[in-house]
Amino acid sequence: MPVTHEARQYARLENTTVKCSLCNHRCVIRDGAHGICGIRWNEGGVLDARTYGKIAAEAVDPIEKKPLFHYLPGTLSYSLGGIGCNFHCEHCQNWHISRAELEGALLRPLSPEEGVERAVATGSSSISWTYNEPSIWHEYPLDMGTIARTRGLGTIYVTNGYITEEALREIAPMLGAYRVDLKAFTDDFYKKICGARLQPVLDSAIVARELGMHIETVTLVIPGLNDSMDEMDQLIRWVIEHLGIDTPMHFSAFHPDYKMNDRGPTPLGTLEKIYRRARELGLRYPYLGNVRSNRYENTFCPYCGATLIERSGFDTRVLMLDGTQCGKCGGKIEIIRNVS
Repeated sequence: MPVTHEARQYARLENTTVKCSLCNHRCVIRDGAHGICGIRWNEGGVLDARTYGKIAAEAVDPIEKKPLFHYLPGTLSYSLGGIGCNFHCEHCQNWHISRAELEGALLRPLSPEEGVERAVATGSSSISWTYNEPSIWHEYPLDMGTIARTRGLGTIYVTNGYITEEALREIAPMLGAYRVDLKAFTDDFYKKICGARLQPVLDSAIVARELGMHIETVTLVIPGLNDSMDEMDQLIRWVIEHLGIDTPMHFSAFHPDYKMNDRGPTPLGTLEKIYRRARELGLRYPYLGNVRSNRYENTFCPYCGATLIERSGFDTRVLMLDGTQCGKCGGKIEIIRNVS
């Protein structure tokens, strides 16, 4: 079929073969085939971004749903998703779109310009590319996000972090927040559960920080797979050393889904133990997720302990913030409240 939108981030090899440099799989793709993501096709030696300008999911979400707690808290985020993924996670909660194939997929058109207009019209403060892996959509969020920034909107990737350094640097001028999954802290988990490797995810997070993006991490704590205190200890220490003590880390409860139905939900006690350990190690902003009305969803001042932001589910109340300072002791809080 004819090329619909020529991709960026690829090189032509011999005999109409191409090599994609968008994610760290760096797929070598023969003519007529696609990469691991399923949406970037080689058409006669030209890499085609088949889902450019096509969406599978659209919603206006509280930004806390991403979750992002220190980037435009209490605001709405216009959220878009496509199809495909470069991971094959056995516990994927959005498998109906991440594992969807182009043929038969329920996609509808949305231009970058119209996406920005819809974001503004809904009263959203940002645009999130989410639900499936946004980095494989590269050209589309790059174009939409560039326009969004001129309209004073925040821009967010909810990502597995497998993007290459060169692709991340290309998108950096438009990307404000990098909400990255740190799914585990062992290569074995990434290989067996996700079909990927750990180190590229860590490397990209470091680059994102160097490029000035706001970073928050999420770890889904899965019983028997990544829930040992030794592994969590190593993960927290790595974040503190490489991303900083002010990096919000979210530890979320697992619930059985997709192909992973052989274990139960994460015990609340396990999550609270991880939270307390994170605080002991010096992390200023640990959080728990997928739990109901737990005080560890709240933001506390790391200096005086005052409750700054109170959360219950996706409901948010700012209590003691004076701009980006604690309203009680005046301590500086690492939080972004506007991007205009």
